Amino acid sequence: MNAIPMPALAPADAVMPRSRLVRAYLMEARAECLRYLRAPGFLLPTLLFPSVFYLMFGIFLGRANGADASRFLLASYATFGVMAPGLFGFGVSLALERDTGLLTLKRAMPMPPGAYLIGKMVMALLVAAVVALILLAMAGFLAHAGLTFEQGASLFGIEVLGVLPFCALGLFIGTLIKGQGAPGLVNLIYLPMAFLSGLWFPLNLLPGPIQAIAPIWPAYHLDQLALSAVGLGQGGHAVHVLVLAAYTGIFLALAARRLRRNG
Repeated sequence: MNAIPMPALAPADAVMPRSRLVRAYLMEARAECLRYLRAPGFLLPTLLFPSVFYLMFGIFLGRANGADASRFLLASYATFGVMAPGLFGFGVSLALERDTGLLTLKRAMPMPPGAYLIGKMVMALLVAAVVALILLAMAGFLAHAGLTFEQGASLFGIEVLGVLPFCALGLFIGTLIKGQGAPGLVNLIYLPMAFLSGLWFPLNLLPGPIQAIAPIWPAYHLDQLALSAVGLGQGGHAVHVLVLAAYTGIFLALAARRLRRNG
């Protein structure tokens, strides 16, 4: 008896009506955001670390270092703050979800293939927006940084979109390591990158070799855009944007390749 050929299964987003497709993306994004709202171990440090650092160094101590100190540290700590949602929200969670089988389960579910990543991206963008808003409020009401509305809006937009390269980097990290070791590896990248990019101390106060290698880090380029937004930049906006876009594309491609091969 000849076997009856089975029809090939079409991707979920090819057979799902547009309204249900949009609803699937929205539901996955909502679920991802709710999951992190219920995880204070991730959310509270992400929100508090840049705020506390800015309070100590940008407000209490910054007043003694000149009128520009509060704006300089606002840009730097905002950049430091938005790195975390991308690196930890993608890197650590993806590694854990691969270990526990949740990623395999999501792939087997009748949902659009991109909904998983879109949900995590929405979560990272929202957390980055909250970090930027908290720091801008502190700069305006406590530090009296003297930002115009245009400067504040520009800094907010740069920092929110600036989370995307770190989402891509975090996604790549999550494909490399097991869940148990992911927090340690992410911290080994996150904290040294912040220091070597000049987020904690102005680069001109650091040794020459550190200044020379600063441009290899995506945090450096995001910080330069943030400094320009508050009136302290040195130009070269197009170069910084292109470098960040290149980082995003390269790490996304590498992560996608590893996920296709290894799951």
